[in-house]
Amino acid sequence: MKKYACLICDYVYDPALGDPDNGIEPGTAFEDLPDDWICPDCGVGTDEFEAMAD
Repeated sequence: MKKYACLICDYVYDPALGDPDNGIEPGTAFEDLPDDWICPDCGVGTDEFEAMAD
């Protein structure tokens, strides 16, 4: 699964880690994040994220 970087603050969403502090289990693909999930560092939505190169 690809990692995604926030274009605003450079937070990296790693599907292997998830976002357990915000209820996202490890193994959750970026595409499967809930619509209301926001960047834990700066608060923007998933539309402000970009897939990282492998």
